[in-house]
Amino acid sequence: MKVLIADDDSVSRRLLQATLTNSGYETVIAVDGAEALRELEQENSPRLVVLNWIMPHLDGVEVCRAVRQRALEPYLYIILLTVKGQQQEIIEGLEAAADDYLTKPFDVLELKARLLAGWRILGLQEQLIASREPWRFEATHDTQTGLLNHDAILETLRKEVLRAGREGTPLGVIMVDLDHFKSLNDRHGNVAGDLVLREVSRRLQLSIRSYDSIGRYGGEEFLVVAPGCNLEKARLLAERLRASIGSEPVQDSSVSISVTASLGVSTALNAKGADEVLRATDEALYTAKIQGRNRVVAKPSSEGVLLMNESNA
Repeated sequence: MKVLIADDDSVSRRLLQATLTNSGYETVIAVDGAEALRELEQENSPRLVVLNWIMPHLDGVEVCRAVRQRALEPYLYIILLTVKGQQQEIIEGLEAAADDYLTKPFDVLELKARLLAGWRILGLQEQLIASREPWRFEATHDTQTGLLNHDAILETLRKEVLRAGREGTPLGVIMVDLDHFKSLNDRHGNVAGDLVLREVSRRLQLSIRSYDSIGRYGGEEFLVVAPGCNLEKARLLAERLRASIGSEPVQDSSVSISVTASLGVSTALNAKGADEVLRATDEALYTAKIQGRNRVVAKPSSEGVLLMNESNA
């Protein structure tokens, strides 16, 4: 288990390091509060933290507040180390969301006991997170297809639209609608329809990039959020998705089911928000349907120009 020691006093710092190393801990050293905060923001940073209260740049209480405000995960167990002993000052440290405190000169056995208590609490938190993950997955994913559900993919879209606007980067949005799905259900039955939805979901997942997001927008409609895609790149991605869906029939136990899809494409460029992008994407999808289905139509969110790629000209 790694422990971050942040102390500007070299004597105290060496004593802490020697004590913890002898107790089997791996130590990471910071000489002031700013360095401590940088260390805690790194991947695989220590989860047990011993902060001296008084340090240059940022003191221990300020580091603690910054950690809690940034909601760094996984949770960090923070012990404040200080020569201060007034009740009001101890309260200040705990109100800054420190988990525990020790006063200098510290007792070695007491420090070990406090760290052991912290380690147990972190272990209990890991168990809680592990037990919560299945519920979190169910809350954000569609049970039938395993894709993000309606609310989750819309939340992803909102976040990506904001990020694209903030960073000035393109964002492609694709809406996929399976052609004549109601007729397919009527002809082959709901079991076959469910099989088609699962297989199409699998093909879509295999066709998008690792950093794209896809969700079941509703019924037989899917929504793809593609960061970094301008309108042409998003159109090409949509065409790849269309080809993947119709690449071969879906095999039921007794019948082969041919599936095609219509796709509408738009981008977040100049869009006022997620609703505007969705509206443009839906309009492009509607155009694809009225022009014969099984095709891709692209429409910028703030312009009236349509780009079409038809499978059946």
